[in-house]
Parts: sequence; C-alpha cells; structure tokens
Amino acid sequence: MKNSVKIARVQANLTQHQLADKIGVTRQTISLIEKGKYNPTLKLCLDICYAVNRTLNDLFWVEKEDD
Repeated sequence: MKNSVKIARVQANLTQHQLADKIGVTRQTISLIEKGKYNPTLKLCLDICYAVNRTLNDLFWVEKEDD
C-alpha cells in the first residue's frame, strides 16, 4: 500500500521510534507501514494522522488506476 507516512514523519521531525511511542506500536510496525508492507487499520491510520498533524487524504489517498 502506497502512502506518505515517511515524508510526514520526517517533516514532523520524528524518528520511527518516536512516532511508534506516540501511537503505541513498535518501530518495526512503522517501518513496515512506510515500506507499504503492512496494511494498517483505520484506527492506526488515524492515530498516525493525529501524531503528524495530517489528514487521511494527505497520508493514505491513492488515485484509482485506469484499467
């Protein structure tokens, strides 16, 4: 799953560990989300958004590909 979590985290001046601590997950979970290898729940997506002061659209919106 493509996302902009890493960009938003860096712009918020947070390490993966700091973001993980803020939202109650492991650093490894943040790493997997940033790499697109873990599909977070809606609640986790919202927690990330609140922590980096961004919207769901900012971080997780993916344009539909034409078939």
